[in-house]
Amino acid sequence: MKISLAGLIAAAAFVSAMPAANAHSPGVMRTDEELIKVLRTAAPTAIVDHATILNMGADGKMKTIQDGTNGWTCMDPGNHGNGEPMCADKAAMEWAMSWQEKKPPTAAVGFMYMLNGDSGVSNTDPYDKSPEATATNNWVQTGPHVMIVGTDAKEMLKAYPRDAKADPTKPYVMWPDTPYEHIMLPVK
Repeated sequence: MKISLAGLIAAAAFVSAMPAANAHSPGVMRTDEELIKVLRTAAPTAIVDHATILNMGADGKMKTIQDGTNGWTCMDPGNHGNGEPMCADKAAMEWAMSWQEKKPPTAAVGFMYMLNGDSGVSNTDPYDKSPEATATNNWVQTGPHVMIVGTDAKEMLKAYPRDAKADPTKPYVMWPDTPYEHIMLPVK
């Protein structure tokens, strides 16, 4: 699957609907310079410096503010001062597009950095946005982490806990037994 700029922007939209983290002041749109500074805390600087960087425009649409040369895309989809800054390689962006579009996930193994953590997500339903724990929704919030995605990672997944009530301080499989299951690797 070839990923285009339009595809990158569509993939970026997938996180826009996620609950916002509370790492920054809410309600403030970041300038391009502020965003790049925050992204350098979400992934290694060497990746951010050469990645395609997307920022939210005043019209609510993602725009490219830096053309990349290394195959990575970085963004803070919430970017109102309270998003979830991340960087993803090409395969991870394709996987994210598949997830957002509810299509079969891509096979290629992909990698994402989220070194500022996340605000939480259901660990059982890839589309449940309700933070309340229910019989079918186990909410989990993970601190600084990296993610390994893609169906070619299935063999690797076997080595990690698959409990719906995951311990986010240890490596685990998020969304176990769904097409979008992937490895969450806390780094602190």
